[in-house]
Amino acid sequence: MPQNAVDVVGLGADGWPGLPDAAREVLRAAEVVVGGPRQLALLDASVAAERQPLPTPLLPALGEVVRTDRRVAVLASGDPMWFGIGGTLVRLGVPVRVHPAPSSMSLAAARLGWPLEDVEVVSAVGRPLELVHPAVQPGRRVLVLVATPTAGDELRELLAERGYGSSAVTVLQRLGAADECLTRDAGPHDPLAVVAIECAADPDTRPLPRTPGLPDDAFAHDAGQITKREVRALALAALAPVPGQLLWDVGAGSGSVGIEWMRTSPACRAIAVEPRPDRRANVVANARALGVPGLQVVDGTAPAALAGLPQPDAVFVGGGVSTPGVLEACVDALAPGGRLVANGVTVETETVLAQWHARAGGSLVRLSIQRAAPVGGFTGWRPAMPITQWAWVK
Repeated sequence: MPQNAVDVVGLGADGWPGLPDAAREVLRAAEVVVGGPRQLALLDASVAAERQPLPTPLLPALGEVVRTDRRVAVLASGDPMWFGIGGTLVRLGVPVRVHPAPSSMSLAAARLGWPLEDVEVVSAVGRPLELVHPAVQPGRRVLVLVATPTAGDELRELLAERGYGSSAVTVLQRLGAADECLTRDAGPHDPLAVVAIECAADPDTRPLPRTPGLPDDAFAHDAGQITKREVRALALAALAPVPGQLLWDVGAGSGSVGIEWMRTSPACRAIAVEPRPDRRANVVANARALGVPGLQVVDGTAPAALAGLPQPDAVFVGGGVSTPGVLEACVDALAPGGRLVANGVTVETETVLAQWHARAGGSLVRLSIQRAAPVGGFTGWRPAMPITQWAWVK
């Protein structure tokens, strides 16, 4: 470990008395200790270091504060590498030595008797509570890290709206302190808390899994401007969502493809490009309702709107295939190994896709979906418009 590594010390709610001797010696040996006011106040008088509050805004000033010839220690809550400042320092390229305390999630699981490997964990600290939506599934247990005194009640409302109003909700406050508290009562609580949810679906609730192909009526959309369920599932299979990768959803309509891409993993990212304001409003509403409020929505028409966007790992073109320059811009933007899927329903777009297939290869597929529907007193098949899909790997 480099000599100028920063020591990152995790503190529990019990403060200095709860620190092991090794962590205490690290703090006593430091020349500068950086932390929040609450954390700095927990230090013992034997720590003679200069005490610096965390800078505001945190980035990029934090890197400047800790890059010094002096011996620096940074205080964190619980485990610094669990949604903590340790991860922030690593992303800034700062070498660290980490001295963790038990995380609030570990303490919550211990108090509840929940095996942590069977629990879904969501951080809603500085993030929308809607992130919990994909984790809410029948019979699942979820731990939500929150930072507002009303989060418990807001989560109860969110669960009721989703059809999980009978779920048991427990708020765990000041875990590890002498006055820690577990309650199932509604009402305000300590801002920094863990909300535990035992998901129980109401009898008529339809689960919304993370696998692609959600029902069309799970999305707000104007007639026809949604990639239909079966076609969407096949498109996402070809796009092959990988955690950490970025999708461009070009001509997003309702945003269904980008949203389902992001639902496959919390680390998946997507940008929806859509020129119409009513459809952009639907994209934003759908993203929040389905648990991916981080979906970025861009106002504009491709190809011009694509300029300057981060390089994608995959591109879906659901609208604008026949617009000059759109497919060229998408193909050029992809790195080697990037995936592109483009759909067309008209003769004109089918011609464009056939030309690209002849020129670049990939697979060209025609998809025909028929649904059973009443025909008089009987049942017959009603075909939807066929879809031509070009899938290609750069």
